[in-house]
Amino acid sequence: MRYLLIVKIAEVSITDIILEDHVSIYKKKTPSSAKMFARSARLHVNGVSHNIRFYEPYPFVVKKSAGKNLTDVDDNKYTDYWMGHWSLILGHAPKAVKDLLKKQIEKSWMYGTVNEQTIKLSEIISKAVPVAEKIRYVTSGTEATMYAVRLARAVTERKIIAKIDGGWHGYTSDLLKSVNWPFSESESSGVINEEQIVSIPYNNLQESLDVLQKHSKDLAGVIIEPVLGGGGCIPADAEYLKGIQEFCKKNNSLFILDEIVTGFRFRFGCLYTTMKLDPDIVTLGKIVGGGMAIGVMCGKKEIMEFADTTGKKKSKRAYVGGGTFSANPMSMTAGFATLSELKTKSVYSKINSLGEIARKELTKAFDGKAIVTGKGSLFMTHFPKYGITEIKNSTDVARCDTKMLTQYHFKMIVDEGIFFLPGKLGAISNAHSKEDIVKMVKASENFQ
Repeated sequence: MRYLLIVKIAEVSITDIILEDHVSIYKKKTPSSAKMFARSARLHVNGVSHNIRFYEPYPFVVKKSAGKNLTDVDDNKYTDYWMGHWSLILGHAPKAVKDLLKKQIEKSWMYGTVNEQTIKLSEIISKAVPVAEKIRYVTSGTEATMYAVRLARAVTERKIIAKIDGGWHGYTSDLLKSVNWPFSESESSGVINEEQIVSIPYNNLQESLDVLQKHSKDLAGVIIEPVLGGGGCIPADAEYLKGIQEFCKKNNSLFILDEIVTGFRFRFGCLYTTMKLDPDIVTLGKIVGGGMAIGVMCGKKEIMEFADTTGKKKSKRAYVGGGTFSANPMSMTAGFATLSELKTKSVYSKINSLGEIARKELTKAFDGKAIVTGKGSLFMTHFPKYGITEIKNSTDVARCDTKMLTQYHFKMIVDEGIFFLPGKLGAISNAHSKEDIVKMVKASENFQ
């Protein structure tokens, strides 16, 4: 076997050989996951219920989690930096959330009516997020952005929505465009009216304004993440966001901020207030649900009231329904418990500091071979090619070696028991310690 690898060295890269060896080790460590995932593959498309959860040769199957750790069905333990799609800022199953959920489940877990738990969560959000004058709950971020777009079109009586190249706002057909490189290709069959979605380059104000001006007469709104999450963990330049907002205000288009990733991630509230921005609508999710299903659309009263179905003709309203499980008492309770804990404990100073250490030390560990992006407790490693020296947008990300990133993450899973969803950014929780970051950085030094 060793001889064959040497013979094939001219045909495959060193990292391909590393991956081949690690796949073999991974399979030996995860036989129960292999069997269980085979069962899953017979029942589910690709064996998963979210496209990004699949990776080669198969994802391990989790049986429990606590704090910073995941444990799979073969009893392998992993320090987790995926943290439930970055939603678990307090860690897995934190006591404060678990205790309140236990109390709530004794009362019941589904009402289908107005409940006090919703009011209590909304009172916290409305105080922390100034634009949240009116709130509507759904059960996913996809629904929140879908309704935000519908609302913008209803308010402005226009059709076109602008988004960022590489921007991810869920699977809604209204925004499923220019997500993956090359951005000019359609993301999916079955999506219609794609001409009503236009995309602009992140952190390039002049080129973005040129696109917006071209479509200004029918531009209903612009939706932007203040930190591009799935697109590469890239913070927006404050002046870029201010420039887009200014155009929207002058053009009577809505300025929509998607803070599903960033809301309550860096501070108690949203990121936009630190940039002196004035959005019309903000979408939230992840952290505000405390690990339970949630999506939130909130905004200025005069905008949100277009969703009011009382006393308005169908032609003058935006039908924003929510759903059967919207504002269910379990999600509301988990969200309330999480935000209450964040409000009273100094979580942010700790995790933001750990994030700064992670980005700084990983940059040193890779010694010029990688660029580490992020903000606060979020970070992502990129292996640049083609002379890339900085990462400002998703085009820069696409010109990096994404295959090497996946191999790096897979090696961390196999060798170190450190879990990143391969190819995705890392999120630090309150359950992590400085020792965890040091261990992760040290392990990264071994990847060359």
